[in-house]
Amino acid sequence: MISRSLKDCPYYLVSRVYLGVTSALKKGMAVSGVNNVKPAYIGALFTLWREKSLRPSELGRRAGLEPSSMTGLLDRMERDNLVKRTPDPQDRRASRIELTCDGIAAEGPVMEAVTHTLDALFAGIPDTDLETTKRVLRTVLTNCSKEGMK
Repeated sequence: MISRSLKDCPYYLVSRVYLGVTSALKKGMAVSGVNNVKPAYIGALFTLWREKSLRPSELGRRAGLEPSSMTGLLDRMERDNLVKRTPDPQDRRASRIELTCDGIAAEGPVMEAVTHTLDALFAGIPDTDLETTKRVLRTVLTNCSKEGMK
């Protein structure tokens, strides 16, 4: 049973942590001088730093983003000169998303900012507790996917 106390409500705690981590990441990016990278871009950037070129739908799937969010996110990332849309050589009707020079160059500073920020936010939490937390959150994400299929 879920408690009526906010301090014991999982939804409240997760949403407050999300807002706090997002705020800290914004500040961390600014301190690192990567003002054109927003926390919302991180999943797509991490994916493109590994994959180099993907169709928007595949990028969204791999980055864990909803298809309805991808167009606006890509528009903003393109505006901030991090990605570009290029024609798909296998399908003239489709496009691919690739990093720009700025997007490639942002990897080092972004990784440094993310690492520094998350290290500070998770300081004092034993590794075993952090691993348990990640396992629980992955299970919740899996359960959310199952709920969405009903």
